[in-house]
Amino acid sequence: MAISYKKLQITSYLAPNWFGFYQAIAAYLGRILKAEFQLQPGECDPLDDPRLFEDQIDLAFICGLPLIRYSQIVSNQFQALVAPVMQSSRYSNRPIYYADVIVNANSNIKKFTDLAKKTFCYNDLGSNSGYNLLCHKLIQEKYPESFFAKTLQSGSHQHSIRWVVEGLADCASIDSVVLEQELKDFPELLQHLRVVEVLGPSPMPPLVVAQRLGISLIQQMQLALLQPDTELQTVMEQFGVRRFAAVELKDYQILNQTPNLQ
Repeated sequence: MAISYKKLQITSYLAPNWFGFYQAIAAYLGRILKAEFQLQPGECDPLDDPRLFEDQIDLAFICGLPLIRYSQIVSNQFQALVAPVMQSSRYSNRPIYYADVIVNANSNIKKFTDLAKKTFCYNDLGSNSGYNLLCHKLIQEKYPESFFAKTLQSGSHQHSIRWVVEGLADCASIDSVVLEQELKDFPELLQHLRVVEVLGPSPMPPLVVAQRLGISLIQQMQLALLQPDTELQTVMEQFGVRRFAAVELKDYQILNQTPNLQ
């Protein structure tokens, strides 16, 4: 079917170790819809990206927390399309993920309370898994504001993982799906890390689409992803994805917490 959009812009604001998966989705949608889907990584936090505010992005892979915060600033621009459902039994065949709090395996840290007066690193302040969930736990369970001796921003989950391995930080909170993929890509890291707390679950980061593309095209994209072809299914298997689930923007409202450790 011919469509009026010859080239659609997709941006991924998510961890780069899943970029190959997003490339496969872009290629699949291009095959099905006979259009070019141009994928590029986000170069900054979505809430700081002028292309987003200028409505230059057609689709985006984005964490649910900045999505909800952005939708409060600019309403009705994006519609949530689908989110991956992981194969592992820990995800209960639902589009969810966890935040795994990791420490160095050689440390004497055995449980969450042992993190008191330690150094915590996070990927960025807008991250649900890397920052928001842990802050929420501290507030909900009435830990003191000075629980950590120091907090450091690493810039990415991958940096945070390696900072813990290298002893630059004592702990980090990592998206469980990103962590699992990183350990698959670099199995030597496994012996250096230990999970001491699991936070969540949270709704899986979705693929969102600009509503200006129209109901017909949006429905075609969603239906295509709910019924992937063999080529896409092969890549899904490689990344441990069981299926895609239809999601809505309201599914991510639960993430709208605004704690701060700074």
